[in-house]
Amino acid sequence: MEIDRFMANLEMKHQGEREYLQAVREVLTSVESIYNEHPEFEKAKILERLVEPDRVFSFKVPWVDDAGNIQVNTGYRVQFNNAIGPYKGGLRFHASVNLSILKFLGFEQTFKNALTTLPMGGAKGGSDFSTRGKSASEIQRFSHNFMLELWRNIGPETDIPAGDIGVGSKEIGYMYAMYKKLARENTGVFTGKSMGFGGSLVRPEATGFGGLYFVRQMLATKGLGIEGKTIAISGFGNVAWGAAIKASQLGARVVTLSGPDGYIYDKAGLNDEKIAYMLELRASNNDVIEPYAKKFHAEFVPGQRPWERKVDIALPCATENELHLEDAKSLIDNGVLCVGEVSNMGCTPQAIDAFIEARILYGPGKAVNAGGVATSGLEMTQNAMHITWSSEEVDQRLHQIMAEIHNQCVVYGKETDGYINYMKGANVAGFMKVAKSMLDQGYLC
Repeated sequence: MEIDRFMANLEMKHQGEREYLQAVREVLTSVESIYNEHPEFEKAKILERLVEPDRVFSFKVPWVDDAGNIQVNTGYRVQFNNAIGPYKGGLRFHASVNLSILKFLGFEQTFKNALTTLPMGGAKGGSDFSTRGKSASEIQRFSHNFMLELWRNIGPETDIPAGDIGVGSKEIGYMYAMYKKLARENTGVFTGKSMGFGGSLVRPEATGFGGLYFVRQMLATKGLGIEGKTIAISGFGNVAWGAAIKASQLGARVVTLSGPDGYIYDKAGLNDEKIAYMLELRASNNDVIEPYAKKFHAEFVPGQRPWERKVDIALPCATENELHLEDAKSLIDNGVLCVGEVSNMGCTPQAIDAFIEARILYGPGKAVNAGGVATSGLEMTQNAMHITWSSEEVDQRLHQIMAEIHNQCVVYGKETDGYINYMKGANVAGFMKVAKSMLDQGYLC
C-alpha cells in the first residue's frame, strides 16, 4: 500500500469531505507498516472495503415549529461497518452536521467499538437540526419526524443508535416512543435511555469517567498520579460534565470550561455546586459559558480557547479539530504532561504531530472516549437479559474495559525508546480486529 496514491484516489472520489478524509489518512498512516506485512489484506482489498461505508441513508425531515411554520432539515444515518457486530453509534443534532462529519465519526466508531472488546460495529447519524433555542415541543416534533424515516433501518440486532451532541435522554425518549409505535416492539434499540425504560446507570457520565480512567493509566506509565494535577477542559456538555465529575473525585483540579463564546478560568477549581450548574446551563439549550463566570466570579476570556493556560492535563471535550498546532505549542511550552481527547478527533493532525514529536502523553479519542460506547454496550446487554446492574457493577466493568483498551494501545504502540504512541497503538489494535474479521467472512463483508 502506498498511502499518498490511495488517498489521492479517495480524495478525487469524495471531494470536499475534509473530516472524513482526515480520519482515513490518520488511520492509514498508523497501520501502513503492519498492513504491508499481511499480503492477504491487500489481496482481499481490505482497505478499499474498509474506508467505504456499507450504506448511507439521507432523508428530509419536515416539521412544524411553535409558530406554525414548516421547517425542513436533513437527516442521515451512516452504517459504516458491521464485521464484528451490529452497527452502533450516536445521533448528533447540530447545525454543523453534514455527511463528511458523520462519515468521519462512523469510521472512527468502527475502530473505537473494536477496541472495547464488545461485539459492536460502527455507525453514526444525525441531522443539521439544532436544539439550541428550540422548545421541548419543537424538539419532540422533530424527533418524531426524524424517526418516521429512520425506523425501518435500525433494530436491536441491526443498528442501535445512541446520543451525541444535541441528543440526550430526552431526545432519545421521544425517538424511542415513535419507534415503538411503528415497529410494535419494546426492545433495546436505543442506548442512552432514561433509567425508567431500560437505561443503564453510569451511562450519562461514562464517556467522561472512562476518559479519566484512561488518562490515569497513561500517567501511571510515567510513575505519575492524577491527584493534585490541574486540568483544562473544553466544552460544558455531557462529556465535559462527566470528565469534570471524575477528575474532581480523583483529586484533580479542573480550572477551565468553554463554550462558543469563549472560556472561563476558575483557579479554585470545580466543586459540586459548580458541576451542578453545568447541568443547568446544558439543560437551558443555551451553550454560552459566560453565565458561569458571572455566577461564580471566575475569569471569562471571550473568543478564545482554554489551551493557552498553564495546566498539567488538557482534555478536549467539545468537538472535532478544536485544538490546533498553536494551541499544542502553547501547552508544550507551558509544560503539559498529558493530552487526552475525550471528544472525537479533538486535535488537528498538526497538533497531534507536535505532541508526539515532543514525547508528550497523547491519547486519541477512539481510545480515551471509548467508555461511552462501551457502557452503551453494557446497556444493550442488560436490555437483552432484562436486568439492571448497580452503579458499582457497571463502573467495575467500565474500569476493566478501559484497562483492556489501554493494554492494547501499549502492545501495538510502544516504540523502541519506550515512548507509547497511543495513536498508533489504538489504530493498529482496532484495525487488526476489524480486518481479520472481514477476512474471515469473505468479500461480502
